[in-house]
Amino acid sequence: MIKIVTSAERHTSNKGWIHSEFSFSFADYEDPSNAHFGCMLAHNDNELEPQQGFKRHPHHDLEIVTYVIEGQLHHSDSLGHEQDLKSGSIQVLSAGTGIEHEERNTGDERPVRFLQMWFLPESPGIQPSYQVQRFKHSERLNRLQPVVSGSEVEGALSIAQDINLYLSRLEKGQQLEYPQQEERRTHIYVVSGHVEVTCQDGDFQLGPGDAARIQKSCNLKIRATGNEDISELVLADLP
Repeated sequence: MIKIVTSAERHTSNKGWIHSEFSFSFADYEDPSNAHFGCMLAHNDNELEPQQGFKRHPHHDLEIVTYVIEGQLHHSDSLGHEQDLKSGSIQVLSAGTGIEHEERNTGDERPVRFLQMWFLPESPGIQPSYQVQRFKHSERLNRLQPVVSGSEVEGALSIAQDINLYLSRLEKGQQLEYPQQEERRTHIYVVSGHVEVTCQDGDFQLGPGDAARIQKSCNLKIRATGNEDISELVLADLP
């Protein structure tokens, strides 16, 4: 079973200092029929203007994954971490029993675009933690590169949930195969470019900002179909 959620179907929030596209209920957007996909609670594509940001605020019992697509995002938190996250960086923030953090675009010239995903943890009340790693474009060219995993996967950041998160940059005409397990969920999000997703339900065309939510389907195929040299996607494997 596959559900395509187009870019236009997302909820747009534009506060001037930040432009966000919400895939699920979030902040002032409430839709009980679109509250989550498995353990994925939030999937927000954000553009944060220069010299703007979120003031320090708390979280608990959340696994927060941030992917910096373009620009540079400054992070600081109550654990004492302070770091500039450059494009290609993945951050995993395990809020656990409680953490406060702040995110800012400290640059003067251009917005920072970042994707942020929230997941329920497998168990509440864990110790808060923070990890970050920057991944090269070349490492995910025409392949699914594991960047976050609840299992011990070499090179991937750990997370307190049974998920696997992959990045990929597909050259025009290139194809990936992903053997989805029937009892699992797969979420595919197109960051840029165009791809065709093939599963048991047929062939589906996705453009920038489109997503596919897939259940009980095996042997997924993903092919770059647009005129762009590169199409980029994020694939999440969920329980």
